[in-house]
Amino acid sequence: WNVLEASRRSPNITEILIASSDKAYGSSVNLPYNEDTPLRGSHPYDVSKSCADLLAQSYFATYQLPVAITRCGNLFGAGDLNFNRLIPGTIRSIYNNISPEIRSDGKSTRDYIYVKDAVNAYTALAANLSTSDSIRGQAFNVSYESPMSAIDVVTTILTLTDQSNLNPKILDQAINEIPHQFLNSKKFRTILKWAPDYTFESGMRETLMWYKSFFEDRVTNDT
Repeated sequence: WNVLEASRRSPNITEILIASSDKAYGSSVNLPYNEDTPLRGSHPYDVSKSCADLLAQSYFATYQLPVAITRCGNLFGAGDLNFNRLIPGTIRSIYNNISPEIRSDGKSTRDYIYVKDAVNAYTALAANLSTSDSIRGQAFNVSYESPMSAIDVVTTILTLTDQSNLNPKILDQAINEIPHQFLNSKKFRTILKWAPDYTFESGMRETLMWYKSFFEDRVTNDT
């Protein structure tokens, strides 16, 4: 709200991009989500995304603020040091030759998108905001449209690192998790003529290279 209000008061702001998330939708029996799916976050993080998303839409409707919203799937890539997340945690376990742990039952599905593709999507949308009235006030889903289960993600990483012998441990302890979330990004692909440069696997290969360098540098610095 502070950013939107400051932008409304500034005569120099020509485009505002709100990076929302598929979490804004909350749980839905109708999948994949499209942009008309109601925003019904139930848990605090999800609700925060729903609220920011709706505030952005309200500032366009009320003040014609030049705003657009992206709703991405789960981002992954270099620099993510939150090792409680599935992908960074799995990579760290493999680097330490430990079987990775999956907090859920392994069957929950999510959309994943490499951070470089997400950035390209953001910049493509921002570049068009100042010249295209038709996309202002609009929300756009951004994803590979290829949902993967948690066990599929971990298995893919194990395969790419030649560590398939490290069988993942299914803890089945996760609570307050939405079992299935994935997006339809046809609107974004059609209107912005956007297509990803990566696949999950090609993005993961670059990601693994970054983490390899990161962990090796830590070992060097510790010694």
